[in-house]
Amino acid sequence: MLKRSLTEDAQEVFRAIALIELGARMQVLESELTLSRDRMIRLYREVKGVSPPKGMLPFSADWYMTWLANIHASLFYNTYLFLKNEARCSHLDALTKGYRLYLEHCKHSETEPVLDLTRAWTLVRFFDADILQLTKCCRCTGKFVAHKHDLQHNVVCGACQPPSRAGKTKKAAAARQEALDAAQIAQAA
Repeated sequence: MLKRSLTEDAQEVFRAIALIELGARMQVLESELTLSRDRMIRLYREVKGVSPPKGMLPFSADWYMTWLANIHASLFYNTYLFLKNEARCSHLDALTKGYRLYLEHCKHSETEPVLDLTRAWTLVRFFDADILQLTKCCRCTGKFVAHKHDLQHNVVCGACQPPSRAGKTKKAAAARQEALDAAQIAQAA
């Protein structure tokens, strides 16, 4: 067994803590770090206060093709690529920093994050496996997530051409009704 220095070991622990705080599952930790499984489980319990969740990871690239998920995935992946290629971050640093920037963007734009860290990590793996690609929108010229062998000419991203029912969820309807009720109460007072 290779012996690591104490500083290398401490760096791995800090990376693990950062990933756990962002919501990484055990499979992500095992894939990205060199710490033992038992040690990561103990660390997970210490950081989160509960045992790590069990179950399978997301496995379908189709999830990223739905309207809202595609917009969020495209935002995250373009940020990840910028950090990796332009800022020269390592894969793991680009993943964690990119995901933090994504969460910050969602907070500032007052939208609910659609991607969790595990979905973001899976997205990067789908790109690495040549299952997904970035395709250029013919309207805004931004790049969005698409299947590897989809058509690439004259395609429009979901931000430029949202589906007719976009934003008409039960949650959005409840928020509109709540705003109407608040306005009626304010008028009555």
